[in-house]
Amino acid sequence: MLQPKSITPIADEVPWSESLTSYDREHFAIYLRILDACADKASEEEMANRILGIDPSIEPVRAKKALRSHIDRANWMVTTGYKELFAG
Repeated sequence: MLQPKSITPIADEVPWSESLTSYDREHFAIYLRILDACADKASEEEMANRILGIDPSIEPVRAKKALRSHIDRANWMVTTGYKELFAG
């Protein structure tokens, strides 16, 4: 599966802020893919590999850390961050 290219590479930890960041805007498609994969009950290994491009068999700690960070931010986007997207 092809990954959308972004300006900023995938971070091991998403830069956290109480407002949208440039990282959020550049990786919005990644967040949507993660939410969709979670809804489909994809494994963490599959999400890390297919969505983040991190091979969990080679980098298990990094894969888990990066995925958890992106899942947390994706959940923040759908509960709070989306308001900024539609604020105009």
